[in-house]
Amino acid sequence: MAFDTLYAEGQRRYVETFSAYTRQFLDRMDKPQVERIDGIPPAIAVDQTNPVRTSRSTVGTMTELNDHLKLLFARASQLICRNCSQPVTRDTPQSAVDSIFAYLGGNATRLVVTFPVSVPAAFSEDEIVKLLAEQGYRTIHSRSDAVLEVAQDRTTLTESNRQRIIEAVEAAMQHGHGCAAIWPVGAKKPAPQPYRFSRDLHCARCDIDYRDPVPNLFSFNSPLGACPECRGFGRIIDIDLDLIVPDKRATLAEGAVRPWQSSSYRECQADLQKFARRRGVPLNVAWRDLSDAQRSWVIEGEGEWDNGVWYGVRRFFNWLESRSYKMHIRVLLSRYRAYTVCSSCKGARLKPEALDFRIDGLSIHDLTQQSIDRVMSFFDELRPGGALDEATGLLLNEIRTRLRYLVEVGVGYLTLDRQSRTLSGGEVQRINLTTALGTSLVNTLFVLDEPSIGLHQRDMRQLISILTRLRDLGNTIVVVEHDPEVIRAADMVIDMGPQAGEHGGEVVFQGSVARLLRAPHSLTADYLCGRRHVAAPPAAGASAEVMTAGAIEIHGACEHNLKQIDVTLPLQRLVAVSGVSGSGKSTLVQNVLYNAVCAAMGRPAETPGRHRDIAGLELIDNVVLVDQSSIGKTTRSNPASYVGALDAIRALFAAHAVSLQRGYRAGTFSFNSGNGRCPTCGGN
Repeated sequence: MAFDTLYAEGQRRYVETFSAYTRQFLDRMDKPQVERIDGIPPAIAVDQTNPVRTSRSTVGTMTELNDHLKLLFARASQLICRNCSQPVTRDTPQSAVDSIFAYLGGNATRLVVTFPVSVPAAFSEDEIVKLLAEQGYRTIHSRSDAVLEVAQDRTTLTESNRQRIIEAVEAAMQHGHGCAAIWPVGAKKPAPQPYRFSRDLHCARCDIDYRDPVPNLFSFNSPLGACPECRGFGRIIDIDLDLIVPDKRATLAEGAVRPWQSSSYRECQADLQKFARRRGVPLNVAWRDLSDAQRSWVIEGEGEWDNGVWYGVRRFFNWLESRSYKMHIRVLLSRYRAYTVCSSCKGARLKPEALDFRIDGLSIHDLTQQSIDRVMSFFDELRPGGALDEATGLLLNEIRTRLRYLVEVGVGYLTLDRQSRTLSGGEVQRINLTTALGTSLVNTLFVLDEPSIGLHQRDMRQLISILTRLRDLGNTIVVVEHDPEVIRAADMVIDMGPQAGEHGGEVVFQGSVARLLRAPHSLTADYLCGRRHVAAPPAAGASAEVMTAGAIEIHGACEHNLKQIDVTLPLQRLVAVSGVSGSGKSTLVQNVLYNAVCAAMGRPAETPGRHRDIAGLELIDNVVLVDQSSIGKTTRSNPASYVGALDAIRALFAAHAVSLQRGYRAGTFSFNSGNGRCPTCGGN
């Protein structure tokens, strides 16, 4: 009722308001099977599906916080020189002179105001000096590395000469392409270096030019700001050492380097042993016990194979890359390659010049790496120096508002650079709720599918507060929900039933919560009032403390917000990992345990979360991840085909006497291929 009827009709009517030209670019929904719906506003569905598959999408891009942050950094950030770590500002003649008075105190110090002139390669220094003399500049204050410091004026640092110094600096900047220098001379302690100034984003001390900050410079989805090495993904495909050496307990002689254990590359294993004996690298010591230098020698080698030295694992794979036009080579490479952090940007996704701009000492990457809770505290305490213009003030207010919404819906533990495709359905739904709040939509129908899923009871009141706030803005909220707290907070409850499947489809009750509690034929009311209870599960047959089948021991897990924890998981037991939202449950089970087991078994997976080691993996034969992601990738996928039940059904039909008489096979009864599927729709 909620999605296939209400949302479908609301969205269909909204799309119908556009012109025929515009409608061809929009997804159009079929008219639902309903006689009439009156008074329905434009609809937005917020369900549990996570349609994002690209790693370019993050929590920051989903919530549009990245758009606000890049605007803020383009307007209010401070440039820090990457060489001397000093602030880089645009100097004016007035600010330059004010700085000189602050540095030297106006104690009648003799000054020389100069501007730099570079000597081009096609000219000699004498020719440049002659050209300067023709323009009236006859004094060269200093020479260094084909750069002449030409004197613009000589004067004394006094208050009465302030205007003269300002005019001299202005003229020097005009002739020096925006750069000028002021040299104290004749002082008791003359400065070893001049005071340099620039009216551009140029560090005069280090002679480094910086580009002007524009919003796209801080976006990894723009060519202007994306790291050229990884193109804004933060990761590159490279050989995975954990796949190449999956068993850290094996020695080099026992075949620690897995790719060389096949008959095709036994020669490489023989070369490794031969050169290791010459180098003095032990062959009978476990890989994990070798020194860092010895492991690096195995991986990186000493030089090219043509030079008669050890070439290393990396050069072996580089050689395979040159032969990747062959199919079996590409298959081999895919077994030992994985995504690794980009060596150029270190996972920041941005060009180095974007990371030089800071707000209160933090770059935009530093901010997105922190949890939303911490980012909100940072902006609440942020007091930018100087007067803010109206646009910057609006930006700060919008950022604070959106961060507060995210914390209120219970996702404050997420980081802004967390990839959207790794979020659960409930997290995606709550993030989309905050986006709707941030855009201040009114007179809109919101259809939600169990937004409380995966949310700890501690955070339920905050979610209800968000829903009521959307309602108070003038919107209509329809929530498909089982949680008692959300049901009790509703203005009206529609109870469907009386049972499931073909025994349902009826409206058992409609009205307020108070009336629902008195409804005689509602199962929902029975459980809310306590007339019925959920039976307690039977006690476990054996204590989890008795680990007769062994256990998996995780040591030093510290991925995301895990604090160097040690966890023991008994085998052949039902182990529940519980805790409040964001406490690290999924990080421990999926990022650390599952990915580490896959890596140990040589199966491609994401990089395991940070941990010291995991013991007991030899006690299990396989690992299966059952999560909330969709199991079907096509419209022809259904539960029967997924579990393989249709294979047996097709075999039964193919064994029928009529099928044998007509020559039908199992494929004839398949809608995925062959002559059995409908020729018009192709089995869809």
